[in-house]
Amino acid sequence: MSLPARLHAQAVSRALVYLHGFASSPRSSKAQFFASRASAAGLQVDVPDLNRPDFHALTVTRMLDAVDASLEAIGDGPVALVGSSLGAFVAVLAAQRRARLSRQPAIDRLILLAPALDLVRGLESELGAAALADWQRRDRREVFHYADNRMRTLSWGFMADARQYDAVGLQLDIPVLIYQGRRDEIVTAASVERWADGRSSVTLRLVDDGHQLLQHMESLWADDLRFIGTDA
Repeated sequence: MSLPARLHAQAVSRALVYLHGFASSPRSSKAQFFASRASAAGLQVDVPDLNRPDFHALTVTRMLDAVDASLEAIGDGPVALVGSSLGAFVAVLAAQRRARLSRQPAIDRLILLAPALDLVRGLESELGAAALADWQRRDRREVFHYADNRMRTLSWGFMADARQYDAVGLQLDIPVLIYQGRRDEIVTAASVERWADGRSSVTLRLVDDGHQLLQHMESLWADDLRFIGTDA
């Protein structure tokens, strides 16, 4: 089969869905990088806006529903789900939920970038008891939204909802590729190593980079193509 014909066949059967991180959007440089590279490789691509319809009322459950809606619109072929930071947390949960319900299209690959897999414990450790209590009492917390380049408020519902989800204890049967920076200032490399340890389906790439992994985007993308079975 010629290269163009092979790419066309893969475009029909393979899709890639990118899930952006917290207080980010499909307009981020990383989201745009993946969307453009995946499209050029002949993959069907979607980058859902996980902020919609209202960032203030954001919850993990609502993000999972957005992923389901994106997948339902794609078609019947297998999907590689790429998640960045909070998006990686959501990706793991989405793959587990979809497998449990045996819904199509199936997620058959996960690519996790600086994954915030221990989300709740990480927030509790970062904020401390006093700040968490204040957030709950006021039902709002001011956070900087990188996509909007301004402060936004987030309801306590985000934290309350997140506490029902556990990505740390989940076991997945599908192949998982993780890129994690050793100099990550938000997600520690040690926490990601603990999650990967003992999971035979997980390939962990530790690189000398920060949370955004900006110094490794080209090599990361080449690795991703091999991982999902596309060498174009």
